[in-house]
Amino acid sequence: MKRKKIYSLRKAFYYLFATGFILLISAGIIPAETKAQSYPGLVSLEGYNTKAYFSPGNEERARVMALRCDNVMKYYSEFIGFTPSFTLLVLDPEDWSRFTTFPVYGMPHYSDNKTLIVASRDNEFWRSFIPPVDGLPEDLAQDIRKTYSDGAGNLSMAPFFDLLVIHELGHAYHLQNGLNMQRLWLAELFVNIFLHTYIAEKEPEMLPALTVFPKMVISGDRSSLKYTSLSDLENRYEEIGKNYPQNYGWYQSRWHSSAADIYDAGGRRVITDFWHALENQKDDLDDSGLTRFLSERVHQSVADVLVRWDE
Repeated sequence: MKRKKIYSLRKAFYYLFATGFILLISAGIIPAETKAQSYPGLVSLEGYNTKAYFSPGNEERARVMALRCDNVMKYYSEFIGFTPSFTLLVLDPEDWSRFTTFPVYGMPHYSDNKTLIVASRDNEFWRSFIPPVDGLPEDLAQDIRKTYSDGAGNLSMAPFFDLLVIHELGHAYHLQNGLNMQRLWLAELFVNIFLHTYIAEKEPEMLPALTVFPKMVISGDRSSLKYTSLSDLENRYEEIGKNYPQNYGWYQSRWHSSAADIYDAGGRRVITDFWHALENQKDDLDDSGLTRFLSERVHQSVADVLVRWDE
């Protein structure tokens, strides 16, 4: 694969990741719900709480994804008390452009505020993230080979990208319930804690797939990054996502890594306290107030992301 093509795919990924739902947060709105839709050419999946449709020939894949969404919502219903409404589409490449305007096949995303779209198969976009493992520290290279090798001995990032449906589901939770997330970066941290907590509690065998990819990204040389502070990210969110995709990927991986540390420090209770604290905090907070809020009402490890980010 040519380097230029790989770069273009990565740039598209990070731009979409940076601008999709999060622009709704920065604007303070959720788009008007679309009219009831039909999905011509797709097959309706039966037997799950998650309303799902799939491209023909992908029933098993759709079942796996719908079951994961069902399990996530069942898990969080026990102590959050809110469940979002959405429709899941599991699409082949030929159906992708019929149901979404997102140009890159393989990126989990919402085509509107209640239609969550995922890919049905491994793809060039996911493969573009496969690193030259020979240039990495040996222990990390071994972790990558062990975690992301498919049955034929090839590397595939599918195990990581498949988990991002939970990340996107986390955005549906806070957006549909109208939480004031305080900061763009805090919204991303929240959904990564949401993701990590579920995997650690209910699918712990998938923890390597979730954690090795971010380690791979943040192990790189920081000197090439134009922006590294949370204030940079907050003030230049769209610019970084659009013009500095690798830089944005570093931020996202830092939040993944922080989510793992936060769960290890406080367990499941952190995401519960985080949710209820945000539900009750309607007013905007300055950095000093936000630090106290996170420390006193959520967990010190969450406050430390703000306090110790630049260390």
